[in-house]
Amino acid sequence: MTQTLHIIGGGMAGSEAAWQAANMGVQVVLHEMRPKIGTFAHQTEYLAEMVCSNSFRSDDDEQNAVGLLHWEMRAAGGLIMHMADQNALPAGGALAVDRDAFAQAVTERLLAHPNIQLARDEIRSLPEEGTWIIATGPLTSDALGQAIAQETGAEALAFFDAIAPIVYFESIDMRKAWFQSRYDKGETEEERKAYLNCPMTRAEYEAFIDALLAADKTEFHEGETAGYFDGCLPIEVMAERGRETLRHGPMKPVGLTNPHAPDVKPYAVVQLRRDNALGTLYNIVGFQTKMKYGAQTAVFKIIPGLEDASFARLGGIHRNTFLNSPTLLDDQLRLRSKPHIRFAGQITGVEGYVESAAMGLLAGRMAAAELLGARLDAPPRETAMGALVHHITGGAEAKTFQPMNVNFGLFPPIDAKGGRRGRRDRYKAYTDRAKDAFNAWLGHAGRDAA
Repeated sequence: MTQTLHIIGGGMAGSEAAWQAANMGVQVVLHEMRPKIGTFAHQTEYLAEMVCSNSFRSDDDEQNAVGLLHWEMRAAGGLIMHMADQNALPAGGALAVDRDAFAQAVTERLLAHPNIQLARDEIRSLPEEGTWIIATGPLTSDALGQAIAQETGAEALAFFDAIAPIVYFESIDMRKAWFQSRYDKGETEEERKAYLNCPMTRAEYEAFIDALLAADKTEFHEGETAGYFDGCLPIEVMAERGRETLRHGPMKPVGLTNPHAPDVKPYAVVQLRRDNALGTLYNIVGFQTKMKYGAQTAVFKIIPGLEDASFARLGGIHRNTFLNSPTLLDDQLRLRSKPHIRFAGQITGVEGYVESAAMGLLAGRMAAAELLGARLDAPPRETAMGALVHHITGGAEAKTFQPMNVNFGLFPPIDAKGGRRGRRDRYKAYTDRAKDAFNAWLGHAGRDAA
């Protein structure tokens, strides 16, 4: 009798895990509680819905660790990367996608797979038998979250994550804003329209900072502590760190020339990135926020070009739960106290869409191999996937464990061979070594599965 793999959560990690396991010949039941039970951030019933940015970040597989992770997932037949490529939007050197088209495409491919069954239900407790993957992401339901906390013997760690607002293009004043990718990345007209820019004088910037600091903000409940992931800080938290922080972060004015006033250097620039293929929606880059809705509309309309802005979605903040994985998970992503349960995605302590999907890819393959009577080890540490899974299952210091994006600092150092390498040569050496190691792992993985 064929054993079944059950996966809880239809986000990036759960969708990728289901795809990988099903393609290895395993029957999969994918459990997703939406739309019966909604969340703060999700707006549709699609699987793999993107709720924060619409970007998978850099697609450079020779100079960037996340670009290398893209390459590895494509090499492994990853569904998430395939659908991202099919629904890509111009975004300079980044990979951004049409949010709804991407999620719809992922959903359709999974529903069409003969080995995958979608169950629209909520799993409220930890299963006692069978083979399971929990990939519930940053918005794990209260009931399941409590069950996980009870099993692990401590409260699950948590930090607060924020999402950025989205603006209707037709409401942007193009007499003040202009199209341009920073440093003119991209050669086509479509690529030039990937980003919109709104310039600020020093006086406008100072007024914006004043309004931002004074705005009404979401307060935390008594007993909650706010530990933010640095890659997704609310804009007002950045401003509180110093009045110039934003001007050296998401509002930096470098690599841009205002065609409305080419001889005037903006003091700061607000960038908006195209959010859908039609070009009707743009999200404000780096403007994730915990301001209350009324305050958001007032503060953001201070930005030149957005005085009459109409918002398709305002920003928000939600609790993001993750495990202390170095303590709780083994190198197969299994819960040490209940090894029939694996975890995948953001709940394991990786940060980012691609990193989450990558952990789903590994968990799905590992679980399927186990059901087929084999063992699949993680890729070597020299690879992006291997570096990530090693970090979360033992490489990180458990006492200070925090969510982590993939980066070359997680990789074993490159031997300089008697001399210092420049950064570009060093990064190229990392990616060349990783690709060789990952291709070798894929070959072994294929033979082991067979």
